[in-house]
Amino acid sequence: MNIPILSLILFLPALAALVIFFLPKEEVKLIRWTALLASLIPFVLSLFLWFGFDANAAGYQFEEQYTWYAAIGSSLHLGVDGLSLTMVLLTTFLTPLALLASFSVTDRVKSYMILFLFLETGMLGVFMAIDLLIFFVFWEVGLVPMYFLINQWGSANRNYASLKFMIYTMGGSLGLLLGIQLLGVLFKNFDLQTIVAQWNLITPETTFGETAITFGAIKTVAFWAFVIAFAIKVPVWPFHTWLPDAHTEAPTAGSMILAGVLLKLGAYGFLRLVLPLYPEQAQHYAGALAFLAVAAIVFGAFASYGQTDFKRLVAYSSVNHMGFVLLGIAAAAKASGTLDATIALNGAVLQMFNHGLSAAGMFFLVGVIYERTHTRDLSKFGGLFPLVPIYGGILIFTSMASLGLPGLNGFISEFLVVRGSWPILTVYTAVAMLGLLFTGAYILKGIKNVLHGPLNEHWAHGEHKLTEINTREILVMAPLMALILVIGIYPAWILDVINKAMVMLF
Repeated sequence: MNIPILSLILFLPALAALVIFFLPKEEVKLIRWTALLASLIPFVLSLFLWFGFDANAAGYQFEEQYTWYAAIGSSLHLGVDGLSLTMVLLTTFLTPLALLASFSVTDRVKSYMILFLFLETGMLGVFMAIDLLIFFVFWEVGLVPMYFLINQWGSANRNYASLKFMIYTMGGSLGLLLGIQLLGVLFKNFDLQTIVAQWNLITPETTFGETAITFGAIKTVAFWAFVIAFAIKVPVWPFHTWLPDAHTEAPTAGSMILAGVLLKLGAYGFLRLVLPLYPEQAQHYAGALAFLAVAAIVFGAFASYGQTDFKRLVAYSSVNHMGFVLLGIAAAAKASGTLDATIALNGAVLQMFNHGLSAAGMFFLVGVIYERTHTRDLSKFGGLFPLVPIYGGILIFTSMASLGLPGLNGFISEFLVVRGSWPILTVYTAVAMLGLLFTGAYILKGIKNVLHGPLNEHWAHGEHKLTEINTREILVMAPLMALILVIGIYPAWILDVINKAMVMLF
């Protein structure tokens, strides 16, 4: 008897949320530990997936299919390949850490934990779904819990930030839904594998029904509908303005998951849907995608350097780092099937994973110091290293991973993107190096303003005396730091899975 391992990973968090719903809200400790232990089970099952996965086998593995709406050709069809498995592992790894970080939340803990677990199910569903309609359902499911997490547990400007987050992402989702409906009407089916095989057999000159509209025109419109939806989610310039506000106002654990996983949904959409469904359009508009990527890299770095709020500095760094993911995707769109394109794709997928680790760590560390000082203003810190040497060491280590220091994970992925993109998009890649230069500048600025320079005596004495990072907080950071180091020193264990998936897909 085959165990439906994907269904277990996908629905266990939602089931745990329902269990917590029936627990007394006064039992805060029980609720916290129930949520944490329930989130660890999908992670353990994901490890079984990882070690049982055959990287050399083509197509999806561990497939499950259940009838959902047969009349329109939609089913709950789940499966993973090397790309989606990597993202499932990232999601199930970060969620328990974010929940452990949430132990400091004291307001409406029951509702908070329920929303967080439903959020995990939404994210996992996007990565596992092979049916496009189910993909969209889970895409939307992930929006609602994050909206309420920002709106109810965020900072002072949370109403504005949560509304902006919802409007931007739902606006992009409208085009995505229309594009998916178009495919469903054409093929009487929402199965991704079937649609990819049939869609690319239709010549651009073929007219649609009795109209004079050609499929070339239809594909171009649908291509941009998908691209805009995913570009908003990544996000890339100029669709990025919701991100700093959402990050800044979100609770610490919300920012960890928002940067660590939710941004990856957009990049995953490019790789899973845009490149396979629209290869000709992607190749034709690769220059536009590369321009957006480079703009995100450069402007994200400049904007990050200009921030005085520690959390906004880290938020804009996500725009900068995710720009490298889109640059790798643009290179693959331009020269699909070549060695350089495969290298760029390897770097893009690994950058998605690596940024999830380093960004989650950075947002958590910002939250640690904010809980003690109740400020994120960089000008109000300074010289704190002697007061909190353990925190300072962890912050420097995580910052160096974000910077791309050789020996840590960020260097490997960004190097692969640049190496693969350079022969294909030389000018764009060269300009992107300006953003890479300023990445070092804004990271060093953040470290300098917080840890170095003259000590701000306000935090050295009395009731404002800064306390060291505690054991629970170290337990959140330790797994992140370990994985950052392991990938930096020995990336082959994850790159082997990613590379074989990219070769088979593109």
